[in-house]
Amino acid sequence: MFFARPASYDDSTTRLRPIGSRIRPRVAAAAACAVLGLGLIGGAATGSWLAGDSDGSIGSPSSYAAAGTLWHSVPVDRLFPPVIKGDGAGPGGADRTWTRIAVAPDSTCENAFDPLLERALRPAGCLRLLRATYTDATRSHVTTVGLLFTKADTEAMKALRTRFTEDGLDRRNDLMPHPYAVKGTLAAGFGDAQRASWTISVLTDAPVVAYAVSGFADARTVSDPQPAAEAMKSGSVTTPAQAGLGYEAQGIADRVERGLRAAVAKATEEPS
Repeated sequence: MFFARPASYDDSTTRLRPIGSRIRPRVAAAAACAVLGLGLIGGAATGSWLAGDSDGSIGSPSSYAAAGTLWHSVPVDRLFPPVIKGDGAGPGGADRTWTRIAVAPDSTCENAFDPLLERALRPAGCLRLLRATYTDATRSHVTTVGLLFTKADTEAMKALRTRFTEDGLDRRNDLMPHPYAVKGTLAAGFGDAQRASWTISVLTDAPVVAYAVSGFADARTVSDPQPAAEAMKSGSVTTPAQAGLGYEAQGIADRVERGLRAAVAKATEEPS
């Protein structure tokens, strides 16, 4: 199964400068270097993706452009594996296993986010949104993970990331992502009132915003949602922290993000 290519892009959001339209002078200069130099640069860039480095300092223009096409060129099982292994991803370094229970059709971003979050993400534009929902081995937790592919170039993504981190937008309760609930699954009752913990990561080495939001599979309402980073801190006594739901959101988001980078590394290695 592949995510389908749309008949047209979603132009309801701001279109930014085309990705890959410029090549920095240092990259152009590198192109004129010896073969050995090129090999070292390429190896460093691939290592950056696989290691999970998202600061954009090493990623090449080609890998950035390749990342923006993955939503329609990579099978869904590679971006959202049927089973995700989370070795050491739980509280106290406990192992976790998550099973996919639903995959959303690829979509535009219309009505996909709360108005405030949609406004915060608008500067990057919306190319396509991919989502899937997982449950843990005990079938007591559910987590939706999403990959928002944007229209932004690297500078726009850096600006967006700066705003999210410096203004604390990734920690505000009124900017939580929506869950993806599907009838007939454990996530049937996973609505906005059931959101317990979440994480949002604005990448700068790819035109992607990765996020995850977790809750209880029994559809209980959560009155004290908490960002994953806070819920994972020692001594936290909130409902999400006590249930380990911060680890659920962060663990799944991290591994889906790593899978995205591995797919980019593979795509840039393959001949065009």
